[in-house]
Amino acid sequence: MRPPCEVVVRSVLPAFRSLVARSLIENFNFSQVAAAKKLGTTQASISHYIYSKRGEKMVKQLESSPPVKAIVDEIAQGIAEDKISPLDAMMHFCKLCEALRGGDLICDWHKGCVDLPESCNVCPSTNKKQ
Repeated sequence: MRPPCEVVVRSVLPAFRSLVARSLIENFNFSQVAAAKKLGTTQASISHYIYSKRGEKMVKQLESSPPVKAIVDEIAQGIAEDKISPLDAMMHFCKLCEALRGGDLICDWHKGCVDLPESCNVCPSTNKKQ
């Protein structure tokens, strides 16, 4: 059985990191190497985020969410201005996950990945409906 957090780790966080990387490069003129260093990853990963079509559906879904876009912009600007430490950035990623788990997105993505019974109530949004 795959818990919802596995969906987040495998799909949501890489897509979110991709959005932050893209913002650093497009809006703050970071090089791929500089963005990678700030995000604690490799230049190859950043290149993959920028040019790969894999995971693009998740990127577009996250991009279309105003709260997610606001978090991306806040993190990218904070990184660019050296106002966000790596620990602060990590905490923003965790807040994003908590916010998404409180809504229907993670639950919907989870149901799309795993055959779940109708009675599943793992996600907080499901618990609120019952």
